[in-house]
Amino acid sequence: MANWVTGKVKSRTQWSDTLFSLVVDADVAPFKAGQFTKLAWHTDDNKVSRAYSYVNPPGQDSEFYVISIPEGQLTPHLADLQVGDEVLVEHSAAGFLTLDEVPEGRDLWLMATGTGVGPFVSMLAEGSCWQQFTNIVLVHGVRFADELGYRERIRELTQDRLNFQYVPFVSREAAPDVETGRITHAITNGSLEQKANLTFSAEHSRVMLCGNPQMVRDTLNELKLKGLQKHLRRKPGQILMENYW
Repeated sequence: MANWVTGKVKSRTQWSDTLFSLVVDADVAPFKAGQFTKLAWHTDDNKVSRAYSYVNPPGQDSEFYVISIPEGQLTPHLADLQVGDEVLVEHSAAGFLTLDEVPEGRDLWLMATGTGVGPFVSMLAEGSCWQQFTNIVLVHGVRFADELGYRERIRELTQDRLNFQYVPFVSREAAPDVETGRITHAITNGSLEQKANLTFSAEHSRVMLCGNPQMVRDTLNELKLKGLQKHLRRKPGQILMENYW
């Protein structure tokens, strides 16, 4: 049975028409960067809950990155929350998209679409990744440039890190300082490796994928063609992944 606590909204950020973040003061259990918990809303006859990754590093107020789905059962309620409002938060976190699950390697590729960038922001802020890997590349794919939430936060967290690269992709419009198109295409044609000046290899590359299931599936398939495999505890590989619904 889930153990729920009542959190209070401390602040909210509206990134685009459909994307927003909530910072919530809630007495939650310790978690690892990359893990998720659940937010919930009570209706008259039941409780509606969905999983959301922590964007904040451990030890700070809980922060969640949400896409509003008009016909959804939960997100319209979350979208209406204002500072001071209450929301239910599951006390314990879960999930294995964490750095301690990643086999030793040289290059860490963090690849996300949409709100899937959240757990990677948590990892960059938590900081152990900088000791664990020589090179870190964060690749973030969205449809429109205003959906590149946390872009400034990422810049602030990494401004002194010479071994870090941020590669945003926008698929449905041309915009300054971004790559045009999809992450999967850039893996296929080699342009992502060229941009990062790093080559995918089973020896050196470790990849964490987080985003919509189609992107995760397609990217996994493209990386397999580069010689990488899904990581399992019983059979170590190079790719760890989490679907975002």
